[in-house]
Amino acid sequence: MRVLHHPILGDETRVCNATITVDGKQIPAIEGEPIAAALLAAGIKKFRETPKHHKPRGIFCAIGRCTDCIMTVDGIPNVRTCVTPVRDGMVIKTQKGLGEWRDAR
Repeated sequence: MRVLHHPILGDETRVCNATITVDGKQIPAIEGEPIAAALLAAGIKKFRETPKHHKPRGIFCAIGRCTDCIMTVDGIPNVRTCVTPVRDGMVIKTQKGLGEWRDAR
């Protein structure tokens, strides 16, 4: 669930004006909101798997200090989704282990 009316930040209506692709599925998002917020609003809680035991991880600190929310974003692994703003057209993948860089050629 997404907060659309905030008692402190104002009562303006926020509408989804961007679409991101997460593991092949299109998700509506608000441009500029953190990727993690868009994922949670869409019901996605698993962002990555640990390298050794393949345990699921999601949001933990939500301020960019830990690495529990890292995902592969537009081919770049280890992006902290709690502090990375949504841009229309982003391609995001659940990160397995340490992640892999795609070939930019």
